[in-house]
Amino acid sequence: MKHFMIKYRFRNGTTEAWHQEIGRFIKAINDDPELKGRIGYRCMKNRDDDNYFHIASVSDDAAQKTLQSRDFFKHYTEMTRKVAGGEVTVTPIEVIDQTEL
Repeated sequence: MKHFMIKYRFRNGTTEAWHQEIGRFIKAINDDPELKGRIGYRCMKNRDDDNYFHIASVSDDAAQKTLQSRDFFKHYTEMTRKVAGGEVTVTPIEVIDQTEL
C-alpha cells in the first residue's frame, strides 16, 4: 500500500463549489469498478484557515496507473491546481503504525 499527502492553501473560487468537486471525484473513484476498493481518498482542512490536506492510498502500482489514466483524475488534478493558485505539494508518506477504527 502506498500513501500520499496532498497539501495546499485554498485561494480561488468558493469553498462550496470546491467541496462539491471533491465529492464528485470521490464518487467517481467509488463508481469505477477497476478502482473501487483499491484507492482510498480522504480530504480534510484546517478548521481555522484555508489549508487543505488530502490523503490518498493506493493498493498497488496498477491501481495508481489506472487512476492516473482516468479523465476525472486529470480534471480533478487541474482543478486542485486552480483552487490552490498553482501551489500544490504531493508527498509520499509511510504509515508506521495505526489503531484500528
